[in-house]
This record gives sequence, structure tokens and C-alpha cells, in this order.
Amino acid sequence: MGSADYILAINLVVAGLLAAAFMTIAVHDVGRVSARWLAFGYVLGMAYFAIEFSIPSFDNARPVVVAAFAAFLGATIAFNGGLAHKYGVSPPWPQMLLFLFAATVAVYFVQDLPRQSFIRMMAYQFPYAVMQFVGLGIVWSSRQRRDRLDHILMAVLAASALQFLSKPFIAHALGGWGANPQVYLQSSYALVSQSLGTMFGLAIALLILVILVRDLLAEVMSKSETDTLSRLLNRGGFERHAELALCGAARQGIPVALVIADLDHFKSINDSFGHASGDRVIEAFAGFLRDAAADHHVAGRIGGEEFAIILPGTNMAAARLFAEGTRSAFGALPVDGLPSEHRCTASFGVAELHVGEGFADLMRRADEALYQAKNGGRDCVRISSGPAGGRSAMAANAG
Repeated sequence: MGSADYILAINLVVAGLLAAAFMTIAVHDVGRVSARWLAFGYVLGMAYFAIEFSIPSFDNARPVVVAAFAAFLGATIAFNGGLAHKYGVSPPWPQMLLFLFAATVAVYFVQDLPRQSFIRMMAYQFPYAVMQFVGLGIVWSSRQRRDRLDHILMAVLAASALQFLSKPFIAHALGGWGANPQVYLQSSYALVSQSLGTMFGLAIALLILVILVRDLLAEVMSKSETDTLSRLLNRGGFERHAELALCGAARQGIPVALVIADLDHFKSINDSFGHASGDRVIEAFAGFLRDAAADHHVAGRIGGEEFAIILPGTNMAAARLFAEGTRSAFGALPVDGLPSEHRCTASFGVAELHVGEGFADLMRRADEALYQAKNGGRDCVRISSGPAGGRSAMAANAG
């Protein structure tokens, strides 16, 4: 067994391990279609390596060589399908499958050309390069937010495509790829080709595996920080994201305000109309916050009937208008399960971050302003007068 045979054996084992890894992710999250396609791609990769091993035992290697080519190209197509599902892009299945058929037919017929023919060698490698560029295009066209790992994946896909295109030139430089398919694995080119394939294949696989695990962990974190009823952040999630928002605002030198709201007479709603109606009130108010909040705002349900929203880039005047608008709109909203004439209200406390303050200080002052709103008759907005004012707040509106 030559060096290329050992590398081929290693590739077979690695493909199996990667297929198992992606399938494990798919089993953990049955909705993750991308992991299933990626696992299938590496199963096809295992088939390709197994067929490559079997070629020396056939007198007529043409059907086996074509089968190996189709298996590997099919593996890249399945991989692209997984990428498309991961990045929210419609998989170009008809085009890729048509390309698979056309390329396989071409590879079958180019075997009538001299074995060292450049056209024959390029017919093998060019389709693989095309599929790598298709994968690159899928990631590039995604509307999802991409971070450093995603950009590295695109770079490696591009490099992998180029290495496929370079292989005919490498084969020529190394004296060809064997006199016939049966002795291919004994050639110097086979050792280089298999090594390059291992390096790029493993790099791409590990990158996408890390990206999937990253996304899975992010989803787990998001679920642990989300309040099920309101679909806003829970208290722990709100505090973590609010701290990050305050740090970001400080770096950019922009104002940031906090609005805290408390539903008025919420216990009486539960007592009079039932907890299901109370839940609908919470859902309705949370819907207002979600609709009114911009992407960079941070909204959460921080207590039973208490809500908060961090507004980066917003000063006191704008935050007061935000609270007023929410108060007015919510007060006019009919809620399912409540009598048509019954209207729910909320009280609001607003504070703007001052120099030298932290999140806890901002939260305390907004809570003090809310306290003033509750004591001032409810259905109103109070704003904090600042750190020097202690517990004082001034009325913004009495509803």
C-alpha cells in the first residue's frame, strides 16, 4: 500500500467521522435540515473513497471511474444543499443536478482521449471547482448576518476551487496521473492530489461544523434568555443585552435611555377575567414593544407585569415621546377576552444615562420614576430628573 493509499484510507475514516458529527447535530435539532444534507454529502464522500480503493481490481475501470466521479460531485452538490439551508438560500437543485448529469456524461466520453490529455484531466477537476464556487455564491448571496467565520469559509471555498483547477497543471508537472486508472494511486500526483483534497476538505468541514455549533449554541442561549409568553427577553437576558447596549453606546458617544413600564391593576384583571385574559394583555403590550422597537433596541419582560426597553441613540425627550406613544396606543387597544368597553393602561418611568453611571444606576432611576407614576394616579409617564435629583421625578403627562 502506497502513501496515496494511506491518505485515501484516512480520508475515508475522516469522511465517516464528519458524517457522524453532522448527523449528531441533525438528531439534536431535527429542524436543522442543513446538517442532514451535510451528513449525506459526507456519506457520498465515503462512497467515493471506497470506489477509489476498488478501481485497481477492475480490468475495465471506465464505469468505476465514472461512478467515483459522480459520487464525489454528488457529495459537493449535497454539501451545497446543506450550505443553502444553513444560509437561508433556495438550493439550486435543478441546475446542480443537471450539471451533475452533464458532467458525468462528459467524463464518460473524455476517457476515449489520451490519459494525459489536458482536456481529459480538466474534465475531472473543473466540475468540482464549479461546485465550490457555487457554494461560495450561496454563502455570499445570503441575507443573514455574516461574521468572521463565514468570511473565512468563503475564502477557503474559493481556495479549494482554485486547487481543483490547478490539479491538471500539477499532474503535468509531476509526470502525469498514472498510465491507467489501476495505477493512479501509485503516482506522485495521486499523493499530492489526495493530500490537497484532505487539507481543503477537512478545513471546509471543520469550518462549517464550527459554524453550525456556533448557531446551535446561539439558539440555545436565545431560548434561555427569552420569555415564552411575551417573546421578549426575560430579566436575565435583558440585563445582559442592556449592558452590551450601554457599552456600545459609550463607545459611539451616543445617548441612551431606559423606559420601564408596569401594567396598571393587573391583578384585578386576573381576578376578574381569568389568567388567560391576563396573558393576552401581556401579549398585547409585548407586541406593542416589539413593533415600536428598532433592531438596536433591547426590550424585555423583567417581571410579571413589568417591562423595560433600552433605547440606544435616544435622549430623554425622544424616550419620553416613545413612552407617551406606547401609553396612548395601549390605552386605546381592545384586548381579546376583556369586555369591549374595558381598556388596559400602563405606567411608565423614563431615565437617560448620565456620565459616570452604570446600568444598575440607570435602572434604579427609571424604577424610581415608575414608582412616582404609580403613585401619581397611574396611566402616566414620569421622567427622572437625573442622579442629583435622587428619588425626584417630574411629570411628563397625567393620563
